[in-house]
Amino acid sequence: MNKENYYKTLGVEKNATTDEIKSAYRKLAFKYHPDKNPGNKSSEEKFKEISQAYEVLSDENKRAQYDQFGTVSDQPTGGPGQEFHGNMDDIFQGFSDIFGAMFGEQQQKRGNKSRAQQGHSLEKEIEISFKDSFTGAKKELSYYHFASCGDCKGFGTKKGTVPKNCSQCGGSGQMHRIQGVMMFMQTCPKCHGEGFEINDPCISCNGQSRLQHYEKFTVNIPAGIADRMELRVAQKGDAGIFGGGYGDLILHVRVTPDSTFKRSEDNLLSSVLLTYPQLVFGCQIEVESIDGTKHTIKIPQGTPVGKQVVISGKGFAKLKSRSTEYGDFIITTKCHIPTKLSSEEKKVLNEYSQLIGTQVNFQKGEEPSIVSFFKKFLG
Repeated sequence: MNKENYYKTLGVEKNATTDEIKSAYRKLAFKYHPDKNPGNKSSEEKFKEISQAYEVLSDENKRAQYDQFGTVSDQPTGGPGQEFHGNMDDIFQGFSDIFGAMFGEQQQKRGNKSRAQQGHSLEKEIEISFKDSFTGAKKELSYYHFASCGDCKGFGTKKGTVPKNCSQCGGSGQMHRIQGVMMFMQTCPKCHGEGFEINDPCISCNGQSRLQHYEKFTVNIPAGIADRMELRVAQKGDAGIFGGGYGDLILHVRVTPDSTFKRSEDNLLSSVLLTYPQLVFGCQIEVESIDGTKHTIKIPQGTPVGKQVVISGKGFAKLKSRSTEYGDFIITTKCHIPTKLSSEEKKVLNEYSQLIGTQVNFQKGEEPSIVSFFKKFLG
């Protein structure tokens, strides 16, 4: 074989750098790997050729020998069962992206010790009153979660000891094997993919790095929070393993309804019950909000039932606002209709009815509605 053939096989120049050779090989290996071309003999042969070329050109001594003599004495043939004599770390590093694309995993770098993993976030439902959603509140929570072991500081080892690289996989967490032109990667059975061994585990957590823990703490419920909103409490979830950070605690807020007050967006809604004379003559009254604060409002003369009186800025705090802003307190007028009248009250009401008549005549600007005709009072 000509001394230029290996370079041509990989599609590089004779003066190509090691990185250029590696990059060319990785692209070709990904293209012609038998796992991507099952049953394709042509691809299999091509894969043998580029593997053989890369094994020589990636090794400094073999490349020099090949450049000088056009051959390498211990050159492999790539046949079934043939041992591969190249730089295995380099080969596996080159294949990491290939296997990551095909099998959904990447080889871990060698030399890492404990694999720190972030803890899971937890979810919990919390119920608050309608008033608490308006004013804000402090709520005590209690729950179980995984906490970092205090004795080993979350690393799973006895004091004064450290995890060691797995003796079987060398710390990569994976085992690599070549059979013919096939390359296999699998999770190390000894360390279960962690890449390390704990020979002297912590007595308190038995090497697990964390323990089940019952915790109580107080959470601040912000004023203005609405039903089915979520609160995220940082680092109150499960502890990670082997030094990994804590997850969060996600609180799903449920607001219990109130019999007097309602909510619409950031507005506080309520109603006020007035007598007929109050609506006709107008009046000035005092209303109380859900937090106990009192507001004086004016009911104009001739106010109809269903009229909304707005007190600006006295509603819910707007959580999404950059500055402190509030919705409105909206009060709807209602008319008190007595169900029991004394004989004197009936007499006076009858006289009033005869005085004003029983047919409605619309005034200018009033909204028309169905006209009714009086027949008689019942009772």
